[in-house]
Amino acid sequence: MPVAQHFSTSYAEARRKFGDAAAAAGAKLAEYRSPSKGPGGEALATDVARLGPEGAERVLITLSATHGAEGFCGSGIQIASLAAGFGRQLPAGTAVLIVHAINPYGFAWIRRVTEENVDLNRNFVDHTKPLPRNDAYDELADAICPAEWTDAALAASRARFAAFTAAHGAAALQKAISGGQYSHPDGVFYGGARPVWARQTLERIVGEQLTGARRVGLIDYHTGLGPYGHGEQIVLHPGGSAAYRRAEQWFGTITNPALGTSTSAELQGDNLQGLAAIFARRGIEFTGMALEYGTLSLNEVLDAVRADNWLHHHGDLASAKGKRLKAQIRDAFYCDKDDWKEMLVEQGMRAQQGALAGLAG
Repeated sequence: MPVAQHFSTSYAEARRKFGDAAAAAGAKLAEYRSPSKGPGGEALATDVARLGPEGAERVLITLSATHGAEGFCGSGIQIASLAAGFGRQLPAGTAVLIVHAINPYGFAWIRRVTEENVDLNRNFVDHTKPLPRNDAYDELADAICPAEWTDAALAASRARFAAFTAAHGAAALQKAISGGQYSHPDGVFYGGARPVWARQTLERIVGEQLTGARRVGLIDYHTGLGPYGHGEQIVLHPGGSAAYRRAEQWFGTITNPALGTSTSAELQGDNLQGLAAIFARRGIEFTGMALEYGTLSLNEVLDAVRADNWLHHHGDLASAKGKRLKAQIRDAFYCDKDDWKEMLVEQGMRAQQGALAGLAG
């Protein structure tokens, strides 16, 4: 079967294909039902397929749809991997946990965010303490998320962005917009006021499914940054740490926003660092990596995110403009082209094999 056949045009199709592939692979399936519904009123859920023994000391986790609209990518890699026999012959004491659509709302509605308008990858902060500040976002908030989505409003926003860039640099603008903010609930890259359902579900999954684990690897599939089809292997472990060195050994060339080597801005409240803290408290060795595939230019991707935010707060999803903006965000995170899909699966499966070898080493 061509690789492209493992990708889907909707969350519902992806969920069906994932369930079929997991069952054919002999995986044990678990469902975590979402309280939200899809655009057609359909049930939503995060599905987990497990291959390997219960209580395994070494576990590789793959994760899709942290940002819902990016789920087309991760789901396709997960389904293609299962169809290719990944996980059927595992080293002794090793299991694979395939977490499909951790943000099913965002996947179904083709949004990066959860049903709470929260960026799940900014939600992993300690909400009992003062939340991080992003003064630059506050300064630019009305330009980032204008009340109108018109040519005039967009031109005014670009002028504000250009002035900020001239004063502080392009990297500072990217961090201001996308690094995470906790003061504008109706804005973009909002980290939330409390742990959202998707975060609670991921924490529940690792609590329930990793009993006995001593070494854990994780690959989280993302899209939207970098050159077309290129998979940037982003780690957030401190440079020079044991975890950073393990990631280099497992995956080869890696990048790190804190070291200035990544296309990503430094983030607040991401899931890799959130899970690292959880595993550290449990005495579990953790090696995590975000595999980030390029689609369109950074400006096109950010404009699509901003447009989708405007649409869901001010626009009409059923209008011609609404349909155009939904197509825009889909295209920003999913290139529906065979060569792109082949690049994703080849790089994704190579990373998975590297992680399994590293866990066993």
